[in-house]
Amino acid sequence: MSTLVSYETDGPIAEITMDDGKVNVLSVAMTRELNAALDRAAAERAVVLLSGRDGVFSAGFDLAALGGGGHGAMEMVRAGFELAERVLSFPTPVVMACTGHAVAMGAFLLLSGDYRIGAAGPYRFTANEVAIGLTMPRAAVEILRQRLAPAHFNRAVVLADVYTPGTAVDAGFLDRVVEPAGLADAALEAAAQLAKLDMAAHAASKLRAREQALRALRLAIESDFAAFRRDALAPTMS
Repeated sequence: MSTLVSYETDGPIAEITMDDGKVNVLSVAMTRELNAALDRAAAERAVVLLSGRDGVFSAGFDLAALGGGGHGAMEMVRAGFELAERVLSFPTPVVMACTGHAVAMGAFLLLSGDYRIGAAGPYRFTANEVAIGLTMPRAAVEILRQRLAPAHFNRAVVLADVYTPGTAVDAGFLDRVVEPAGLADAALEAAAQLAKLDMAAHAASKLRAREQALRALRLAIESDFAAFRRDALAPTMS
């Protein structure tokens, strides 16, 4: 039984909601449930509407698990970026209803959607790896590169700039900002409009438009995983 992700069908729209009761960390369990929900949406050929819980879309990876290193951390990181890759190439439109903060992997997942609507409020959008002492993963760089405005790409990757809903549209994190009370309706309206597209043409055009970005992302995931595995094994080989 799913405990972290809910799935509801509204006509041609699959409403998928993340809610771990806290900050929606993208743990292996959360990623597994999201993939199961996407499997169902793909089988139903539904437009996806993905949202978080009130006040937070996702705070990214579980830092405690990440700090622990080892196979568990590698599995979590790989699963997170492969989820983003899947969303970027999903055969039907994916609308993101950003209910609040989107940090690190949470921001990368947000950026993988086709259309992103955010709630106004005191929320942060940031790839904060450099700020917390981590080198930006290659996969994250590729996601940021293909969605952010060029000047903001460098600020996000190298300086860990923090954006608000008011600055997130110009930067490229969001396409639109609405008042929190209107977010659900705005996201449903956007998803309903996208459901009118020819889905075969949409899927083919998406893959054509993102062909280079998806190829670069796949290579980056493999390079990150190889480096992660090498670093994890280094102490036992010395």
